[in-house]
Amino acid sequence: MTTSVERRRFLKSIAAAGLILPGLSIYQTALAEVPGLDLGNAQPFEFADLIARAKSMAQAAYEPPVAPNPEIVGRIDYDTHGKLHYKRDHSPFSDGSGTYPVTFFHLGMYFAKPVHMYLLENGAAREVIYKPDYFDMPEDSIARQLPPNSGFAGFRLHENQSRDDWKTQDWAAFLGASYFRAIGDEGQYGLSARGIAVNTATSVPEEFPDFRQFFIEPAKNAEDPVTIYALLDGPSITGAYKFLLYRGQGVTMDVEKHLFVRRDIERLGIAPLTSMFWYSEQNKSFRFDWRPEVHDSDGLELWTGSGERIWRQLNNPETIRASAFADHNPRGFGLMQRDRDVKNYLDGVRYHRRPSLWVEPKGDWNDGAVQLIEIPTDDEIHDNIAAFWVPNGPARAGNSYAFKYRLHWQAHNPFPVAELARATATRMGRGGEPGTNRPRDEIKFSVEFEGDILGTLAYGEFPEIVVSTSRGEITRTKIEPIMDTRIWRAAFDLKAAGTDPVDLRMYLKRGDAPLSETWMYQHLPAVGNQHQG
Repeated sequence: MTTSVERRRFLKSIAAAGLILPGLSIYQTALAEVPGLDLGNAQPFEFADLIARAKSMAQAAYEPPVAPNPEIVGRIDYDTHGKLHYKRDHSPFSDGSGTYPVTFFHLGMYFAKPVHMYLLENGAAREVIYKPDYFDMPEDSIARQLPPNSGFAGFRLHENQSRDDWKTQDWAAFLGASYFRAIGDEGQYGLSARGIAVNTATSVPEEFPDFRQFFIEPAKNAEDPVTIYALLDGPSITGAYKFLLYRGQGVTMDVEKHLFVRRDIERLGIAPLTSMFWYSEQNKSFRFDWRPEVHDSDGLELWTGSGERIWRQLNNPETIRASAFADHNPRGFGLMQRDRDVKNYLDGVRYHRRPSLWVEPKGDWNDGAVQLIEIPTDDEIHDNIAAFWVPNGPARAGNSYAFKYRLHWQAHNPFPVAELARATATRMGRGGEPGTNRPRDEIKFSVEFEGDILGTLAYGEFPEIVVSTSRGEITRTKIEPIMDTRIWRAAFDLKAAGTDPVDLRMYLKRGDAPLSETWMYQHLPAVGNQHQG
């Protein structure tokens, strides 16, 4: 029997020889017709060819994508774009040819670069030719003036087409530059991932390479993945991507990418995550909003190659700050939303249901660092947090990279450690003791730990606090259980003059064995995120 790979190679060879033209019946029978859609001529597709194309593009000058009619696209503002709804009757795979139907996003002022979409089946790809008829839009909409095959802005995957509500429920979306996101197991969108991060928070302007083409292969059954191939292009880098998207408890994505550097890059971020942190319990008093907390993520979690578990509470700094956590073959990292108590948000946008996003590296990532970028923000509308892996060595023109990893969009870390307590809150206040003359140059830190392991302590037994600081002096260390809860509070005072950042590190132990993950925090005296009474 001829394999699918052999069949594709056969079709390519006879097409190249001029015996049959791409788009004739031998290809078209490989793809079911989609009612109401215009599909381009079928072309043979292999991931290896996409990789070769990306490599070739990196050796040529960059040609930026241009809106099909910039004057028209520039007039499709937020309100106009919000009235453009893809018709579900034109959704690929909604007829049962796949499990998860696809709908497309329209171009607009904020998503002006065209992306071309292809439906893929049995090694043959056919482009979806844009037409205004695919969208419900007002008769007088300026979008009607766009020419045919203008392209789309992105796409999203809907729930199983056997569900009665699939037309209104989606679970993954790719939209804008190389951004994509998915819902977690609590059914809510939140933070985003990116295909690549280029020069984030460096001496040169950040670049945002674009996914220029998507090739979408349907899942035949609910347990099968939707397979997405993507071509990435930017001024400094090109890439070919393969995504396997699984809709299960939350969403899981297997990512394989091949990158080719076109020109030198100051900071190359692999598996980048992007989120928002405005304030939480430790810096609420200096933010002007009525809610207790506002954030999509509240910390960076690390599982190092040596096995250490680290929790780094996020900050809203006074200036852009970059922190690096050097490692060799990390086991994982992620931007997490640990606080799931609705009473700590009290709003209508469900921050307590926002997913956490965990990166699970596959294969050998060698030496590098997880880098955390924190950017000042004064509102929740701005993504101001980024985290990614930066491989050691300069990213020079001509370099190539290949990485594989799995993304877990879930409420919690998919690899919990029952033997370690977790830090669940970081609080700050005046140093010293109640009822005494408080020292004005000291800050008290109170970190709350929770975990079943703390319940194994004998009556009257207390964990030992191990705390260190990059500068200054630690005093008044204390640990105690909080009455009527399962929480233990570890507290200490910090005395550190000046306004330079202070890096703090703490964990709990019993004997020589750790009882908790390592809590880390960067104290920023210059922000004034503590109140001196």
